[in-house]
Amino acid sequence: MPGTSSTATLASARIVRRRDYTNDLFVIWLQPDIEFPFVAGQYVTIGAGGIERPYSIVSAPYEPLIELFIEYVLPEHGGKLTPLLYAQHVGDVVTMRPKAKGRFTRRPEVSNHVMVSTVTGIAPSMSMIRQFVHERENGAPAPERTRFFVMQGASHCDEFVYDEELRALGARYPDLLVYVPSVSRPADQRNAAWTGPSGRINTLIDDHLRDWRLPKEETLVYLCGNPGMIDDAVARLRPNGWNTLAEQYWRP
Repeated sequence: MPGTSSTATLASARIVRRRDYTNDLFVIWLQPDIEFPFVAGQYVTIGAGGIERPYSIVSAPYEPLIELFIEYVLPEHGGKLTPLLYAQHVGDVVTMRPKAKGRFTRRPEVSNHVMVSTVTGIAPSMSMIRQFVHERENGAPAPERTRFFVMQGASHCDEFVYDEELRALGARYPDLLVYVPSVSRPADQRNAAWTGPSGRINTLIDDHLRDWRLPKEETLVYLCGNPGMIDDAVARLRPNGWNTLAEQYWRP
């Protein structure tokens, strides 16, 4: 989705919390100056210095702050907004569009939600899962057969920013959530302590779908993140009868 420098119809949001996980991955929490309703899985468009980009929202609609998981892309590698966001601190203000958008949302008509992502592409999955768990824990009616199968790929294991949360949910609700992270560079020194799966996540989908024995008519594969991963996964899945829903990430 193209960025824009228009200043029409803008709200603002204050950064109230920030956490850096690696030298290029960080999370910020925003307090908008307006009411900001959204559906889990949608994105918000924020800006700084007159440059805007859309970011999938990590937080669920019930949470008070807007949580965003951002990768810092150097200017020489094409980064436009992320260098400006990386320089922001708690207390700084960014612009935001007043309306959430996007159709990458949970489809309740299927039972099995296979969510495949790369690094920051985990964001909309986290929002959907958090909202579903919140509603379930607060008595909202939900299909008993609903399950989430979360597959996340990254070059390095320290890029799995939400792995502890996902593992905890999987341990608490083993019949609801399965989490499969995989590193694509297992020989890299940053992965020296990694003992989990390895390989590009798109190459592992077929085997896991087979192992999980999911009925195709009751399953949707959500794909979010690197466009190359998405294109390859779609090419593998659709000819074999799997339904997919994709969200490609935009310019940095």
